[in-house]
Amino acid sequence: MVPRFKTSDFYGILKNVAPELEYANSDELKLEKLPDLKHVILTEGSSLPGTITLNDVLNFGGISERQKIQKMQFELQFDDPINIQFTSGTTGNPKGATLTHHNLLNNAYTIGQNLDYTRPGTKVCVPVPLYHCFGMVLGSLAAMAFGATIVFPCRGFDAHKSLYAIHKERCTSIYGTPTMFIDMLNDPQFDTFDFSCLRTGIMAGSPCPIEVMKRIIDKMHCKEMTIAYGLTETSPASNATTRDDPVDLRVSTVGRPLPFVEAKVIDSENNIVPVNTPGELCFRGYLVMQGYWDDVEKTQEAIDSHGWFHSGDLAIMDENMYCKIIGRLKDVVIRGGENIYPTEIEQFLYKHPKIQDVQVIGIPDERMGEELCAWIKLRSNVTATDAEIKDFCKGKISHFKIPRYIKFVDEFPLTVTGKVKKFEMRNTMKEEMSNS
Repeated sequence: MVPRFKTSDFYGILKNVAPELEYANSDELKLEKLPDLKHVILTEGSSLPGTITLNDVLNFGGISERQKIQKMQFELQFDDPINIQFTSGTTGNPKGATLTHHNLLNNAYTIGQNLDYTRPGTKVCVPVPLYHCFGMVLGSLAAMAFGATIVFPCRGFDAHKSLYAIHKERCTSIYGTPTMFIDMLNDPQFDTFDFSCLRTGIMAGSPCPIEVMKRIIDKMHCKEMTIAYGLTETSPASNATTRDDPVDLRVSTVGRPLPFVEAKVIDSENNIVPVNTPGELCFRGYLVMQGYWDDVEKTQEAIDSHGWFHSGDLAIMDENMYCKIIGRLKDVVIRGGENIYPTEIEQFLYKHPKIQDVQVIGIPDERMGEELCAWIKLRSNVTATDAEIKDFCKGKISHFKIPRYIKFVDEFPLTVTGKVKKFEMRNTMKEEMSNS
């Protein structure tokens, strides 16, 4: 890990969990609350108490270790696991999507073909995080598979630095979520940069507003901008528009299934529904993960006996196989391309001594796609403020998981069976915000 990044003090967080780290033997840790953690390796800077540096690790190796690596390269199989990407489920508990060489390399290669990365002089600007499959697979691995140049503007997304990187390095392709593109388009110095080099790219993470796509095509010279859709469990891209699809298809759909991918839309009885009928979108093929690491039960819930991965997303597929995502079976909020699971936030907020009950929803936002809103029912005879709730969250959960909107209520809207009607809560918030 890095010791810190932006406002996150990772070493400090680790020390809060295991205070004895400061006095521990860095050669092999023995921490009470983290018994499986044996080493903390810092990728930059000098070592801190209880840690070693990446340079230390590199220097540990000798001739015999190099020989082991060379031998291992000849023993690896294409369907061996190579990457475990942790993704939260609707319960908020992390699940390790186990991905193989076969999953990742084929997905990267297919995306590279879709974007014509065989074209000489291809340079890919990747401002999206490398800890997501978006940056890792569709970015660096796709570029590597075709021998293209890859450009990383900075360690964390910065709209201005991304624009500068495109201009300076003469990038031909640009990646981002709709939120990132909106920030780039609104940069005060946008008009000072030359985008004549750009031609293509990928927008993914949440639906793209048509006006944003038009501005990307016109202002950023990206006439071949594509839309991609997928999940960590599908390595990640399952669908994409093509470079020459009409603009209306690029903003109203997530394209067609990629080559060598099977897709179907089913009802609650697992029957395939007719064309243009809503249902759950499912996939089968090389792209489906091996399973959730060390979790047979969750794997069997996600991948059925015939090898179909159930996405949990509601979709409509037309007669030409273009898919439109219309909702989510899993109650996920997508804020600026980040998947946020309301249950996880609710479980955290329940720890606040003044909160009796809480429900978290996503409400539409022009820039971020969605923003978090928490409806909070307080305990009797207590009061609280928005700022108090947000301060409680700071430093304990990721900043993007802190609800932007707080609404204190006496009751939640319920169905006759006692289930919370979140769709009604969303409608109420949309109405209140439109009137404010």
